[in-house]
Amino acid sequence: MKSPRKTTLCFLIIVTYSSQATLNLNLKSIVYPALLREQELAGEDPARQKRAVAVHPPPAPEFTVDIEVSFENASFLEPIRAYLNSLRFPVQGNDTDPATSILNIEVTTVCRPTRNEIWCSCETGYRWPQERCLPHLTCQEHDGSHAGSPCSCLKGLPPEGPFCQLQGGAVTLRMSVRLNVGFQEDLRNSSSALYRSYKTDLETAFWKGYSILPGFKLVTVTGFRPGSVVVAYEVTSTAAPLELMRKANEQVTQSLNQTYKLDSSSFHITYSSDYICRLTIDVFAYWSTKKVVVTPIRILAQENMKVMCDNNPVFLNCCSEITANWSKIEWKQEGSISIPGISETDTESGCSRYTLMADGTQCPSGSSGTTVAYTCEFFSAHGARGSKDIKVTFISVAKLTITPDPISVSEGQNFSIKCISDVSNYDEMYWNTSAGIRIYKRFYTTRRYPNRAESVLTVQTSTREWNGTYHCIFRYKNSYSVMAKDVTVHPLPLEPDIMVDPLEAAIPCTSSHHIKCCIEENEDYKVIFQTGSLSFPAVKEVIGKQVCYRHNFKANSVSCPENVDVFCHFINAANTSVRSPPMKLKLVPEENMTCHDPIIGVGEPGKVIQKLCRFSNIRRIPGSPIGGTVTYRCVGSQWKVKRNDCISAPINILLQLAEALIKSPSQDEKLPSYLKNLSISTDKAKLEVYAFPGSLGAIINILDLLSTVPTQVNSEMMMHFLSTVNVILSKTILNSWKMSQEQKTNQSSQLLDSVERFSRAFRSEDSIISQPNVQMKSMVIRSGLSTSYKQGFVFLDSDLWGNVSIDENELKYLQPESFIVTVAFPTLQSILDQDVQGKNFANSLVMTTTVSHKITTPFRISMTFKNNDPSGRVPLCVFWNFNLNNHTGGWDSSGCYVKEVTEDSVSCSCDHLTSFSILMSPDSPDPGSLLKILLDIISYIGLCFSILSLAACLAVEAVVWKSVTKNRTSSMRHICIVNIAASLLVADIWFMVAAAVHDHHFPLNETACVAATFFVHFFYLSVFFWMLTLGLMLFYRLVFILHDTSKSVQKAIAFSLGYGCPLVISTITVGATQPREVYTRKNACWLNWEDTKALLAFVIPALIIVVVNMTITVVVIAKILRPSIGDKPSKQEKSSLFQISKSIGVLTPLLGLTWGFGLATVFEGSNAVFHIVFTLLNAFQGLFILLFGCLWDQKVQGALLNKFSLSRWSSQHSKSTSLASSTPVFSMSSPISRRFNNLFGKTGTYNVSTPETTSSSLENTSSAYSLLN
Repeated sequence: MKSPRKTTLCFLIIVTYSSQATLNLNLKSIVYPALLREQELAGEDPARQKRAVAVHPPPAPEFTVDIEVSFENASFLEPIRAYLNSLRFPVQGNDTDPATSILNIEVTTVCRPTRNEIWCSCETGYRWPQERCLPHLTCQEHDGSHAGSPCSCLKGLPPEGPFCQLQGGAVTLRMSVRLNVGFQEDLRNSSSALYRSYKTDLETAFWKGYSILPGFKLVTVTGFRPGSVVVAYEVTSTAAPLELMRKANEQVTQSLNQTYKLDSSSFHITYSSDYICRLTIDVFAYWSTKKVVVTPIRILAQENMKVMCDNNPVFLNCCSEITANWSKIEWKQEGSISIPGISETDTESGCSRYTLMADGTQCPSGSSGTTVAYTCEFFSAHGARGSKDIKVTFISVAKLTITPDPISVSEGQNFSIKCISDVSNYDEMYWNTSAGIRIYKRFYTTRRYPNRAESVLTVQTSTREWNGTYHCIFRYKNSYSVMAKDVTVHPLPLEPDIMVDPLEAAIPCTSSHHIKCCIEENEDYKVIFQTGSLSFPAVKEVIGKQVCYRHNFKANSVSCPENVDVFCHFINAANTSVRSPPMKLKLVPEENMTCHDPIIGVGEPGKVIQKLCRFSNIRRIPGSPIGGTVTYRCVGSQWKVKRNDCISAPINILLQLAEALIKSPSQDEKLPSYLKNLSISTDKAKLEVYAFPGSLGAIINILDLLSTVPTQVNSEMMMHFLSTVNVILSKTILNSWKMSQEQKTNQSSQLLDSVERFSRAFRSEDSIISQPNVQMKSMVIRSGLSTSYKQGFVFLDSDLWGNVSIDENELKYLQPESFIVTVAFPTLQSILDQDVQGKNFANSLVMTTTVSHKITTPFRISMTFKNNDPSGRVPLCVFWNFNLNNHTGGWDSSGCYVKEVTEDSVSCSCDHLTSFSILMSPDSPDPGSLLKILLDIISYIGLCFSILSLAACLAVEAVVWKSVTKNRTSSMRHICIVNIAASLLVADIWFMVAAAVHDHHFPLNETACVAATFFVHFFYLSVFFWMLTLGLMLFYRLVFILHDTSKSVQKAIAFSLGYGCPLVISTITVGATQPREVYTRKNACWLNWEDTKALLAFVIPALIIVVVNMTITVVVIAKILRPSIGDKPSKQEKSSLFQISKSIGVLTPLLGLTWGFGLATVFEGSNAVFHIVFTLLNAFQGLFILLFGCLWDQKVQGALLNKFSLSRWSSQHSKSTSLASSTPVFSMSSPISRRFNNLFGKTGTYNVSTPETTSSSLENTSSAYSLLN
């Protein structure tokens, strides 16, 4: 070593490595010196001789190298030791020597400065060899070795090796490990192929792992035994440090093939070694050898258990894996609750059983789920101890209480059962019948509270199927708490099941009429007929399965003429009654009764009555339960069928079964078989659907009922459902659909809604269902898979096709395991009601796409439809909005737009999911067309000018107010102008709100759209009514010259007329239409035109005011030009009146022309010129107000000049009616002014002051001031 006095710490490590490279053992010693001085390389020490170690195969030779490392800082030792312990062996060679692997690194010798000396001590398991101890001084205080024996500490580091060496001979470790595979008998036969295969693979893995042990010799598999597969093997080495054993076991686990399923926690070691007792007397030595086997204590027990507090015994078992002289086994517990048990111990077998019997008092409901640790501890006579913890989770048994009162109801009545658990911790709660059939979830609700839980079974309409015993079941893990309740349901017909005849009839006052109530069951009921306070007996009559109760009602039994409602009351054994639908009887004199029929009855010409089909003269199979109603009309002397809504017998039976199914407690279990029966029966009953118009509606009602039942739909159920849809959408049934449309039913919308609802419940892997009139394709969204949704549909018979696609960026927002379903219909486009705007369908598919989970974010979907319209009409992408037309449905384009149009296809994009198609409109501008863009530009520019102009007008009026309101007429004129400008300004602002709501689809768009429409309507009407006020004021001042009214009265009348009338009209309009949700248009925030013609509430008052004002203008001009004696007003008033008349004369034609063009654009097929002219006139009316209503007035001009002239020149001429030196652009001498004066046949020096025009928008599409047709 260099300069020992400079060395603070020195230690030696032994490195064992293997190499496939050829190594010449005759070479000189290999040196691995390193001297670290404050983390810097300082120098090298002399080399130490390398010693070769002979090892057992594998063939790669192993070498052991001693390395000396010196530090000047003793604190470096522990970090180095920790680093070496953290290494995972073997360490593979680097790029320069890939064939060499380091098997192990051990610290053997550590030298420290002590008392000005260097003391070199050996690590645990190592000793200085005897030849080093004899010639060197030992550390006596440190080393208690006798002379002549190996020592553990020397003073000074020997100049040459060897250093500290492993002590003792070979140690054999008897070990075992468990493989979690099935035991095979061939493993008992050491000559079997299976035994040899296991032995070879295991020994290879063991060799790789345990070769890191110091002095490792060999490892051998000695056998296999059952218990899965327990492998017994022996490891021979000179030492087995615990840390190295842990690393070796980890290496074995990694090296062994995973098919063996080695349990890494099952390694078990038994140590054995020879111990020598040596006695030395003089030169004589005596010794004795004893083999000592050390076996670790291993206690076997189930580590985790769950115990129900139901007072049933539960056993905790602990056993020692080895047989030892156990003196006692003790149990103890630790936890928040104390539940003691009884122990039974068998020390000979090394097992103990602890019996627990927990009841509800020991683990109350609040402590359910509490875990207690039970420890079994083994003690031997020689002081050995071993223990094992068993974690026991106590589950409180739920104590259930149920509705105590007996439940006895009649059919049609409701009942509920409440079941309360005193434990809130449960995994599942459900109800079932005594037969074990689960109740459908829609019938009960469950709520969890902090210290209890409750479930309520509620049945709104009980049927006989609910008669029985019901079990309330709370399950936690494998424990069930059950409480039962009996329900008695007494037979009683439901009101819809009672068939009455007649539904309505006319009875002559001197005659009688047979009335009856029928049911399809033969129960013992008491039946009476009743009208008002009168009751009549009934006679029972049984006809096959039908039971009828009759009575011959005499008209003279009540006062005549009169309208009476007769009911029949059914009373059952529980004294519960139900009332039938009414029979409406009209008692009339016998006069004018021209129609007589023994079945239908009598009636006057034009009389219309309804009758149940089964009691009518409609032809049917005898005994078949035909359903529905038929409507008759008295024509001449005969009853003619006006409307036939009869349902064929097979379909009527299916409808009755469907109505019973949705009231059944096990409806979800019955649904698959019913759907199959419905599909088969509907296919067989095609002719009945064609012959009986009511059968189509019945099937749609059935599908609607069934779509509310399932929570999950499989492929088979969906196939049967769509097979039924396929039948009723076939071309042979189209005639029945046309009759349905003529009767203004919404059955097509109802069918589409049913399909969408049923599709949302679809839960099956990627499926395809193809029928001639309907196709379905689906896809499931898998977690972690990035893919897009693309489906295509082709209907060769209809020559139609379409595609649906959703980008993967949209799909990533869906919940995993969501199902996307698309259903396409080729014939539904001709069945759905015509679009409310009068637009025609393109001959295209209707495709509906649904997602099983609710979508909370905007969702973009793209579709492509075949373009079958050669006329070049503008396509419009639409979806079916079920909320339109008072919830009867209609086409809506909100959120959809046309992406591309080619000769063969139309591409659409929408931001939501539902049913989509395309329309062809000949009159509505395409959202992306040049015309639409032009209208938008004109509207926005005009709107900006209008708002700025109106603001400027109000500002000017505020500046000149005192100067221009010096007489009553002028004052009232400017009041009107200010209110006209203010109303139009507010209307424009609300128009902007309406445009934003419509275009940007705000969350509250429906309510906001109604509000915006109301205020736009109100303020635009106010503009017109203030114009009317201005005209009436002019008329009043000229016609009633001698009649003088105070200014306050005039103001009151003006404000009442200007704001009161518009408020009344707009309020009545919204009140009459909004309850039916037909106040606004479906594609714009403006008054509805298609459904209610609510737009007339604006157009009619506006046009009437235009006509009135034009008439007033003519009368006033004539009056001014040819005044009668005594009617001539003053010169100043005459000036004001003439200005008013000229304002009205200029603005009223503009106003009338504007809304004339606006009304023209309402009608289908209007030319694009009308759209452009109307948009121009409508958008710039604010500018007209500023020019003709404000700045054209010479008094206003004079006031402005007087206000802002620096020389105050104009103030000297403020009373002059003409300007000598300056002629404003709008003065009478102005060429522009003269042109307007010439319109009225007058020239002179009068100033023209014009009331404003109004700006209004009939409808907004894409925020344009244009009318959408």
